[in-house]
Amino acid sequence: MFGVRWPEVQPGADLTALVTGGVPVQDGDVLVLTSKVVSKAAGRVVRGDRAAAIAAETERIVAQRGAAVIAQTRHGFVLAAAGVDASNTEPGTVVLLPEHPDRSARRLRDEIYAAVGRNVAVVVSDTAGRAWRLGQTDMAIGCAGILPAVDLRGTADSYGNLLEVTTPAVADELAAAGDLVKGKATGCPLAVVRGAGDFVLPVGDHGPGAIALLRDTETDLFALGAREAAVTAALRNQPAALRRFPALAPSDVAPFAEVVCDDQAIAVSVEAIPAAGGLSSWLVQIDVRRDAGPPQWLLVGQLLERSRVVGAAFRLVGTSAARPTTPRPDWQMVDCTFWAVA
Repeated sequence: MFGVRWPEVQPGADLTALVTGGVPVQDGDVLVLTSKVVSKAAGRVVRGDRAAAIAAETERIVAQRGAAVIAQTRHGFVLAAAGVDASNTEPGTVVLLPEHPDRSARRLRDEIYAAVGRNVAVVVSDTAGRAWRLGQTDMAIGCAGILPAVDLRGTADSYGNLLEVTTPAVADELAAAGDLVKGKATGCPLAVVRGAGDFVLPVGDHGPGAIALLRDTETDLFALGAREAAVTAALRNQPAALRRFPALAPSDVAPFAEVVCDDQAIAVSVEAIPAAGGLSSWLVQIDVRRDAGPPQWLLVGQLLERSRVVGAAFRLVGTSAARPTTPRPDWQMVDCTFWAVA
């Protein structure tokens, strides 16, 4: 395995010429290419505010704490800052992920075969953190000519034990290996992995692509982010888990966003109030019409309990409060609680 240095990649750059001009590729080589040069060649570099670029690339916020955002992109990847990168690019610009990483990998593989007649696999890699471990590693966000994972389920180990879940993510493993020689700021965006030819598919067979590595919603046990995890910990009375969630800052999403109701007989108001020390407090009031029936009162009870659970989840202290508003004769105030950081 070795790395290949390139000059700065500009929009419209011929990646095939850069690959084949930099190394005599061989049949069975796996070419691990950082996604940033794929994006730069495709003109996926934008000037302006990084936060705005992150918002534009975000399909769903998985977790957020202050300015730190873990987001799912429209590709389906869950990445810090939705994969928007401000490193190794001109100041004032950011690099977005490739539009279609698998498609880019297939095109490059086909063009290399047409140019030099070599059957290679291509892996487009990007750096990602791990939820339960420090540090980052590279993973495949696109690939062609290789199966992204090898399904060993149903086979036996050396002791005869049946393997029931073992499915090595080969494309991710190759992406991580390639990063060892590519580095992060060495001008070396390409790693050539030799000796992995058994994984390379025949010419014309690109495989399903790295998109096959994405876990679907039904089997994702960790699809919810930090707020939902905090609420679950509160419901399960797990104080040790709750202590891991710090006090909220004004830049965080108001935690009482879940306490809403579209029933016309119930009114819920949530007011965020800046507090000393850069923290936030919230005033939550629940009113119900005096002619409300049992279904509405049951819903009021659910809303009350939901607000208390959310308060507990974020280590907020609730105290009774009185809103300085003129009471309406046909409405009854059920609860008005001021929630503040403990």
